[in-house]
Amino acid sequence: MTLSSPSFHSKNFTTEDTEITEEKHRERIRTAENSGAFNAADPLLETLCGTSSVISVSSVVSFVRRCSHLRVGNPRPPAWIYNIHMSDLLIIAGRQFQSRLIVGTGKYKSFQETARALVASGAEIVTVAVRRVNLDRSKESLLDYIDPKKYFLLPNTAGCYTADEAIRAARLGREVGISDWVKLEVIGDQATLYPDIQATLEATRVLVKEGFTVLPYTSDDPVFAKRLLDAGAATIMPLGAPIGSGLGIQNRANIQVLREIVTGVPLIIDAGVGTASDATVAMELGADAVLMNTGIANAQDPVRMAEAMKHAVLAGREAYLAGRMEKKLYASASSPLEGVVR
Repeated sequence: MTLSSPSFHSKNFTTEDTEITEEKHRERIRTAENSGAFNAADPLLETLCGTSSVISVSSVVSFVRRCSHLRVGNPRPPAWIYNIHMSDLLIIAGRQFQSRLIVGTGKYKSFQETARALVASGAEIVTVAVRRVNLDRSKESLLDYIDPKKYFLLPNTAGCYTADEAIRAARLGREVGISDWVKLEVIGDQATLYPDIQATLEATRVLVKEGFTVLPYTSDDPVFAKRLLDAGAATIMPLGAPIGSGLGIQNRANIQVLREIVTGVPLIIDAGVGTASDATVAMELGADAVLMNTGIANAQDPVRMAEAMKHAVLAGREAYLAGRMEKKLYASASSPLEGVVR
């Protein structure tokens, strides 16, 4: 049988389909992957192919890759189907994620636009500013538009300028039931929004002792990265450029150095991404993931930019794993001269 079955093109992936398929079949997919084959009689593959024979995992992967650009129905195919071909998972503190794109939720024109952009991004981890969201739900809240069954909510301490403020914000996020994970931000300078690295280290030590999983926003200083690791940080998250600047990766050499020394936890580029090529560069440098907000939210079409970032992160990761060719000063003919008929 062939996987280019036209039955896929007639399927409409509705929000309801996404919820049902994901809840019922994630475990079945994991089991099938471990055994080396999918049974196409499974409703998931009936959705994809409309067939009833056994096919290999690699065939499904190839099919999903070929069809991932289709725009059939509303909304798009579920993000987890799109990302299923990423064979290496992002693992943070023992938890696995398919997507290597982490997105923030600030600066959008509306909550509805935020929700659409999240779907388009394919992200699984979504950051929420504890101090800037209505936690008691007494009025319309961003949290009303983010389904915790679909997304992993990561509270952040945006807007905190001292270790004590950040610690209180993290505790608040846990107390209201969002998460005991925290994306830790302690700002040291209002103009540049650079991190206060000493206060960040202090807050990391306290929060780790209290049982938090801490993902700290930090500088690109390799020495300080080692101190955060010693303090128990679950990731190292250096800025690529100032928050909200959109300048792209301005510190490639330092990022490469960090990639060499940060091996036990993920290295995640946080801040500075302005467009899709910036995200690709970050991933090609060896970053395990990219976190962004303004680059999507401030685009003229945030939803389309969110999708562009999804593709960019995937492309950058694949390129990094593939290994780029060596750069050369002089030309090298694509067709060798050996054996040429003269």
